[in-house]
Amino acid sequence: MFTCGLLAGGVLSAGVLWLASGLFTPLPAGVRQGLIVAVALLAALRDAGRLPLRLPQNARQIPQDVLRRHLARGAMQFGFELGTGVRTYVSASAPYAIAVAVLLSGGSCGPALAAGLGFGAGRALTPALRRLSGDGERWDDRLAVRLSGMTVVSSVLIAAAACGVVR
Repeated sequence: MFTCGLLAGGVLSAGVLWLASGLFTPLPAGVRQGLIVAVALLAALRDAGRLPLRLPQNARQIPQDVLRRHLARGAMQFGFELGTGVRTYVSASAPYAIAVAVLLSGGSCGPALAAGLGFGAGRALTPALRRLSGDGERWDDRLAVRLSGMTVVSSVLIAAAACGVVR
């Protein structure tokens, strides 16, 4: 239920961004593409610790009583709220770069929905892999060593992909 909620939340957020993307299509494609690349590179610099930039977010956790009322429904709600990316803390900058890319790309809804599914799946994969590791503490330690590099590379890949996406 949690994973279903994450995926639904990610798809909803991406769908809303895609719908709003029509407002930006009057801007020339080159301008939109440049903005996407610039935001993705700023995101990479932020995650590399080179740019002190605060992200626009609701930096708090979802209340635990959501899960206490009804476990299955609570897990779905918790996942949905986490999957939207707007109700809780998002530590990496790449999701913001993807959101800007969806908003400015002006493409079809397929890639936008794939981005939303990817965000939800990524959030689902983290606790699943931690549990499957058999040693959550050790997994956390290994992740901490790699996390900064992973977030920087993600934003750089978004910038590179944007070079061929905007229409």
